[in-house]
Amino acid sequence: MIIVDEMDVMREEATPHGAIGISVAFRISDEVPNRTMDFRKRILRPGAAIGAHLIAHDEVYYVLEGEGEVFADGVTRTITTGQAAYLFSGQEVGIHQVGSSDLTLIISYPLPMPEPD
Repeated sequence: MIIVDEMDVMREEATPHGAIGISVAFRISDEVPNRTMDFRKRILRPGAAIGAHLIAHDEVYYVLEGEGEVFADGVTRTITTGQAAYLFSGQEVGIHQVGSSDLTLIISYPLPMPEPD
């Protein structure tokens, strides 16, 4: 077991996939050796977005607080506190913050399996 304090892995940075605004990233699973999944918390400041990108795995965006618009393959839906968007491998996806408050997300997805020796 490994316990990771989010404050130890927090950093302010441009958003991924296009640097559309500022976010606070909590790269929680980066501290775990030999992991098979990624688990992150990200706060999108007003106007920020995770830009469109093609995914090669299923991925989940879960909203802890705020409101956003998530998109997948040209379809856009509003997502709010307590809702999750399950995104599928092969889709072009992204999400942007809407409204006046931050959008706080948990993002999780599997990592590629290592090649056998």
